[in-house]
Amino acid sequence: MSNLPSEPEFQQAYKELSSTLENSSLFEKHPDYKKALQVASIPERIIQFRVTWENDKGEVQVNNGFRVQFNSALGPYKGGLRFHPSVNLSILKFLGFEQMFKNALTGLSMGGGKGGADFDPKGKSDNEIRKFCVSFMRELNKHIGADTDIPAGDIGVSPREIGWMFGAYRAEKNKWEGVLTGKGGNWGGSLIRPEATGYGLVYYVQHMIQYASGGKESFEGKRVAISGSGNVAQYAALKAIELGATIISLSDSKGALIATDAKGITPDVVEIIADMKVKRKQLSELAASAEYKSKFTYIDGARPWTHVEKVDVVLPSATQNEVSGEEAAKLIALGAKFIAEGSNMGCTQEAIDAFEQDRREKKGDAIWYAPGKAANAGGVAVSGLEMAQNSQRLKWTSEEVDEKLKGIMKNCFENCLSTAKEYVASAEGEFPSLVAGGNIAGFSKVAAAMKDQGDWW
Repeated sequence: MSNLPSEPEFQQAYKELSSTLENSSLFEKHPDYKKALQVASIPERIIQFRVTWENDKGEVQVNNGFRVQFNSALGPYKGGLRFHPSVNLSILKFLGFEQMFKNALTGLSMGGGKGGADFDPKGKSDNEIRKFCVSFMRELNKHIGADTDIPAGDIGVSPREIGWMFGAYRAEKNKWEGVLTGKGGNWGGSLIRPEATGYGLVYYVQHMIQYASGGKESFEGKRVAISGSGNVAQYAALKAIELGATIISLSDSKGALIATDAKGITPDVVEIIADMKVKRKQLSELAASAEYKSKFTYIDGARPWTHVEKVDVVLPSATQNEVSGEEAAKLIALGAKFIAEGSNMGCTQEAIDAFEQDRREKKGDAIWYAPGKAANAGGVAVSGLEMAQNSQRLKWTSEEVDEKLKGIMKNCFENCLSTAKEYVASAEGEFPSLVAGGNIAGFSKVAAAMKDQGDWW
């Protein structure tokens, strides 16, 4: 990759995967898979285009649009669209690379991709955002389709934006097809899709807790620290509360909200926060209000990890690299037993190394880490279920979708667990490495499909 421009996020994701594979017995048992890694690390196709649109003053604006179609060996490209000023090829390649293996772990027929634009929805009117979505889709429609590439939402792209883009696609193509997921419930969307990543995250951690405790423990009575306050954080909090946990933190881009009373963050508070997010308000306003200032502390410019007290479960659910090596050490010192990424690549490599070292040294008393490509796969899993419903022209009930999601997360956990046991040596009483298991299981499935189809030999 030395001939490429600097791509720090993608190179971090690549190194995290490759180091795991190299430190396992995978390449001993399958030495030809080294060539598969070399091939799979290059996207099948990268599409970059300009997006011109008109603001409310009648002025022409221009942004960069992207779609990274990383791998289609297991199915059509699948992955979100992100509208954020930080979007660049490095970030989208990292997200698409992770998505490829995450989708493999769901067991569904989906390849990996990611896209978006360096457009900032903040400070824009609804009319300006709609105009941008239509202009963006005017070009993207040429490269996607229900059997080719099915984007979804991500940061800055909610069901509203999905609707505008779906309408633009339908107008351009003169056909209705399940080309986007995260659609509205009355025109092809799946029930449980908004909740899916958060719910799936909690279902995955529930299996971790049950395995570690020999079936004796669950979320009941656990203190859970969560970062973020978007869909993933909100629904992870609600599901954990439903299972008996206490939520002690959330956060936004400006700082951390820490609960100071025994009840923690309740469902009523989550509902208020969800409304605030729609109105683009900061969590600091909640902490400063007369009703809640005695129940919460808001810490400007901070993440929750070094400001919570006793914590059992940690769920980073905001963005990449939000747990540093120093913060990992603090969480270990606080006695945290489980950490699972609701965000993509939520932990830095230094943090992952600290968690993995603790797992090896303390055995059953260690913190146990689960990577995002496994733990947060619930969202894309239900997107896959939405694709299945669209293909059949059916709509499943919430209960049906939730049961299928539970089954997918259970299978994902067991796959990571058994793969780690097979390829990574561990000492007596040591938890299997879920990061190694997830990386090896996802990569192996993609590599085998690519070989069968002649992508490498």
